[in-house]
Amino acid sequence: MDRLQSLEVFIAVAEAGSFVAGARKVGLSAPSATRGINALEARLGARLLSRTTRRVRLTDVGKAYLEDARHILAQMQAADDAATGAAIKPSGQLRITCPTEFGRIYVAPILTDFLDLHHSVTADVLMVDRIVNMVEEGFDLAVRIGELPSSGLTAVRVGQVRRLICGTPEYFEKNGRPETPADLQQHQMISASPVSPVTEWRFGSELQTPVRIEPRLIVSSVATAISVARRGWGLCRVLSYQVGPDLQSGKLQTVLEDFEPTPLPIHLVHVEGRRAPAKVRAFVDLAKTRLRAVEVLNSR
Repeated sequence: MDRLQSLEVFIAVAEAGSFVAGARKVGLSAPSATRGINALEARLGARLLSRTTRRVRLTDVGKAYLEDARHILAQMQAADDAATGAAIKPSGQLRITCPTEFGRIYVAPILTDFLDLHHSVTADVLMVDRIVNMVEEGFDLAVRIGELPSSGLTAVRVGQVRRLICGTPEYFEKNGRPETPADLQQHQMISASPVSPVTEWRFGSELQTPVRIEPRLIVSSVATAISVARRGWGLCRVLSYQVGPDLQSGKLQTVLEDFEPTPLPIHLVHVEGRRAPAKVRAFVDLAKTRLRAVEVLNSR
């Protein structure tokens, strides 16, 4: 009999004032209950119950121990209830990390809808253009764009993004359209460092020789690079989701589509697999449904 069970037996016997009645309450035989109480008393080195032929009574030590035992079992039950509730009902803080622009455009709207559905959940989102170590930094879920390395993490694919070269119709009318990647060397280029931090850009197969680009302007913000390109100043390389509305409206147009690299996959990544808490599983279910319905994330 383990220690928790022996506490349960002791409480039942003390409350019933009888080994027979107490044992019946916890589903044991009277001899088993007696052995359990004897072992508990031997471990404590103190007498908890005084036995007579008719009745079992608590000693002074037993009275104090009974209150402590009740408190211990109540705490254990509360812990079990909390764990069960966390596994069934979304609750607690959900920590997410994602790329800055993807978070602004897609994660934030999904997350606010999720919080409206689940009032016991709060959220903390780190939007940053670097790979965050989820385990070391304590995140429940990450949005990753690009091929995933082998790991023990669980990944759910929700779409893909293209790497595009784009500019305004006015820019192309004035400066012409590049026909090959090498033609970009004759154009005014804007480099957004989170997307293209190097000056050698790859096109088509990863085995193809990269094209050296000498940008006139390098900025650390993708939104700034798009804003400058939108004014017709030059061409920039971005991910397709970042300019979806601009492409649909015709404010920006793409070039060199036949030379595009392989699209980059988008995954929702979390740590605990099927045993993930309800807050993670519920968010993944909502996010994957919403993201898979976004045309720009699921077209070639």
